[in-house]
Order: sequence, then structure tokens, then C-alpha cells
Amino acid sequence: MNNLQKTSQWDDLLKLAIEARENSYSPYSHYKVGAALLTTSGKTFTGCNIENAAYTPSNCAERTAIFKAVSEGERDFAAIAVATSNSVAPCGVCRQVMREFAPNLTIILGDIKGNYRVVSLTDLLPDSFGPENLETD
Repeated sequence: MNNLQKTSQWDDLLKLAIEARENSYSPYSHYKVGAALLTTSGKTFTGCNIENAAYTPSNCAERTAIFKAVSEGERDFAAIAVATSNSVAPCGVCRQVMREFAPNLTIILGDIKGNYRVVSLTDLLPDSFGPENLETD
């Protein structure tokens, strides 16, 4: 895991994710997800899941937060809190996007009551593929 140590930081990050969850646009799955991403510079970016009737254009909360941060020039992430009704871990696509920017990311998996568990990205995506695996000739 990285240098994020204070449990109060995790509590605060999860609260922001729970708040972001309220902006979810999920008329098809009815499964709201919120995320709050903490950069190593101390900035926070939130996101929610945004669904689409065609399904594949939908975007997860975690990726929404990461893409917002990247679009603002941030590239180094310390932790992300994900809030769902039942503390579910991120999907595989989100795990791979997280891996692109933060192979040692701390992930707070929480529910809407504020309960959570903390895992590392390497716990969720062992033996992952990253930019360093690309070989050029």
C-alpha cells in the first residue's frame, strides 16, 4: 500500500463518494455508485456511474473520477473510495484504468452506511499489465 495512513482520511474520502453516489444516472441497473479519488497532491475528484440505453457507452464512477482528474492534469493518485449499497469491488475495466496511473493505489470499498474495508490494487489485480510491459522494436 502507499503512504496514505490516516483512517480519518479514508472516512472523509468515503463520505465524498457517498455524496457523489447521489448524482448517479442509473435508470437501467438502478445500482448507484459513487467514487472519490485523492491525488498525491491532495486534490479530490468525485464521480458517479452514468448509464446509457445502449449500455456500452456507460461509464463507471471510478473511471469518471479518474478521467476528471486526468483531464485536469493530475496523474498521480493515492487512494480512491468507492461507495455502493453493498461494498462491491470495482469492475475489471476500472481496475485496469486504476493500474495505468497508480499500481499501488489504496482502495476503500464502502457502503452507504459508512462501513468499509481497505484493499490495495495489487490485491484486486495481481500480476497486472501496465505501461512498462509494452515493448517497442
